[in-house]
Amino acid sequence: MTTSRPRNKENPLLDIIFNVVLPVLALKKLSPLLGEKGPLLALLIGLAIPIVYGAYDYFSKKKTNYLSIFGFANVLMTGGFALMKMEGYWFAVKEAAFPALIGIAVLISAFTTKPFMKTMAINPNVLDLPLIHNLLSSKGNEKAFGKLLKKSTLLLSSSFFMSAFLNFVLAQSIFTPIDSALSEAQQTTLLNEQIAEMTWKGYVVIALPLMLFMIGILVHLFRGITNLTGLSFSQLFPSTTESHHTSAD
Repeated sequence: MTTSRPRNKENPLLDIIFNVVLPVLALKKLSPLLGEKGPLLALLIGLAIPIVYGAYDYFSKKKTNYLSIFGFANVLMTGGFALMKMEGYWFAVKEAAFPALIGIAVLISAFTTKPFMKTMAINPNVLDLPLIHNLLSSKGNEKAFGKLLKKSTLLLSSSFFMSAFLNFVLAQSIFTPIDSALSEAQQTTLLNEQIAEMTWKGYVVIALPLMLFMIGILVHLFRGITNLTGLSFSQLFPSTTESHHTSAD
């Protein structure tokens, strides 16, 4: 059974290749190679790559990843806007809307019995939950743990709202109006270049800093757990706690 786990793990390198690198290359390089309809075909191929990869990732892992679903919908809307030749402002609104919607969902979860950080980080694949819950109970820190989860979830929601703002500002600077006097192929080529620029800049300028912010939130959460349980940082994780259990017995 353990042999199936590696296939279900996230692969950040593949995510970057199929969601950033290949779409950008398709949007920027394929147009002159595909004939008269090259710009349109390049747009469709560039948008199809993350869609196909996302679908394959979903069906191969057999689990629902709501962030992936939002990303899937985001790509579909980008394609729809492009094919309908909508103005740059609406691309900016769309780029801001998706992280804002995720932020709202995460914010709401903070006031429920299952805050998002509990679902994401507090699970037996990440932490030694029996040990942690026993120590929280024995020290009377269960309520404090709930407050820690709520605070961490609120911090996470704020990162999505920050992403929405930064996405809007960046998209406004990239999706500038395209001259309607240009030919349809020229307009599509320029729009492809704008989408490609937004794809890689959005990752470098926004996604990478937010990943660091996310790591900071996890460190805050795990440090809070160590304070509430008295465990060391390494003792929180299943791979390093077996010796702790045996020595305690």
